[in-house]
Amino acid sequence: MRILFTSVGRRVELVQSFRTAAQKACLQLEIIGADISLSAPALFFCDRKVRTPRISDPEYIPFLTEYCEGNGIDALIPTIDTDLQILAENKELFGNTRVIVSSADAIRICRDKRLTGEFFKKAGVDYPQPVDDYKKYDKGYPAFIKPKDGSSSINAYKVSDSSELETLSKMVPDYIVQPFIRGEEYTVDVFCDFNGIPIYITPRIRLAVRSGEVLKTQICQDKRIISEVEAIVAAFKPCGPMTIQLIRETASGKDYYIEINPRFGGGAPLSIKAGADSSEALLRLLMGERCDYYGKKVAKDGEIYSRFDQSILVNG
Repeated sequence: MRILFTSVGRRVELVQSFRTAAQKACLQLEIIGADISLSAPALFFCDRKVRTPRISDPEYIPFLTEYCEGNGIDALIPTIDTDLQILAENKELFGNTRVIVSSADAIRICRDKRLTGEFFKKAGVDYPQPVDDYKKYDKGYPAFIKPKDGSSSINAYKVSDSSELETLSKMVPDYIVQPFIRGEEYTVDVFCDFNGIPIYITPRIRLAVRSGEVLKTQICQDKRIISEVEAIVAAFKPCGPMTIQLIRETASGKDYYIEINPRFGGGAPLSIKAGADSSEALLRLLMGERCDYYGKKVAKDGEIYSRFDQSILVNG
């Protein structure tokens, strides 16, 4: 089997998890890494590496479709938010290569935080109500301002008063404003089959974060969160991986859902290490096997994972 990771960048842990999963499944797997830079560290953990045009380049999709067809790629796995929409809109062009991405309509819900809020309401979970004009914000302070299609906490700010909000509204492009929720932050790693049926739902407490990506996390098999996420999944019907973020408010104990990323999140390998092996599940699905819903019975509750940086020589 051959799988291709696009924009693979620093996703070394994810690549390694697929390598390990293939060994467990007794599968001969070739991993191809793609990026705009051939010095991206994860490329050096792949069997082959390929330089692609930028996602914004009109030749990006033609390049990928031709490469997949010419090299017998069984599955293409995107790893960053900006890749999702264009791949979802063009996945029918990939022929025999299965593109592991949700529908284009579902991706739009995630990329526009205003649509995300509307979706959470329909799914029956709480969320901090956003507005897209600072003059209309009336939910008190502190508040939170961020781009409607942002990621990795870029241009996202906690706001202390109306004067600061007005200033930041001129700096943050195409923004939304929400009440700031004080409480414990969670990420939920979800993995579904190709029809949107869940296989793994794994909540994690975000103990330490840097630039939007988790540094330290604890598996937390919280029954309420799992039940709420089951409702979100039933409404969303993701294809493959999805990461959901929420905050459990300290004062009320309510869970406020704030974000959906329909891809493998940066911390997804930590749920895999804990036992919710979505990489192995994906390989088995690609082999035509069925994977049942394991729910909270797999990932080891309470395990804490701490991540670290590592370097690799790229020109030796």
